[in-house]
Amino acid sequence: MKPGLRKFALTAHVTCSVGWIGTVIAYIALAIAGQISPDIQTVRAVWIAMELIGWYVIVPLALISLLTGIIMSLGTPWGLFRHYWVIFKLLLTVFSTFVLLLHMPLVSSLARLAEETDPTGLSRLPNEIFHPAGGLLLLLLIVTLSVYKPRGITPYGWKKQQKQHNHL
Repeated sequence: MKPGLRKFALTAHVTCSVGWIGTVIAYIALAIAGQISPDIQTVRAVWIAMELIGWYVIVPLALISLLTGIIMSLGTPWGLFRHYWVIFKLLLTVFSTFVLLLHMPLVSSLARLAEETDPTGLSRLPNEIFHPAGGLLLLLLIVTLSVYKPRGITPYGWKKQQKQHNHL
């Protein structure tokens, strides 16, 4: 990958990944506000906001982070299957995105319920902190892998490395 294109892809990847983390933190703040607020309108607004942030911010950032991460790994010497830390990052990102996509329809149905339910029913809405908190922990683990890049070359990576050394 040419340096200009690589820098553009890296910028897009880092921006979307950091944005994903930031919006998950905002989502957690909304979830907490929805749990502790005694005001019915606030609880309704929180659920509507969580649905909007989920579908229109978190999901696109997750998908773009996944796509740009794959592009970055294929276009750089790190490769997609050469290092275990890259594979773990990929698997954790795919898992996080998959769980997010499975969870968002529930958030949408709970947002509809919050809009339509009489005030006494709002107290029965579930606590929405578990999923985003778990997601945040996974995202922080992914960042940690990116920064520390633990050693460990896969058998495929070792073969590629030997092939490059033999051509020198």
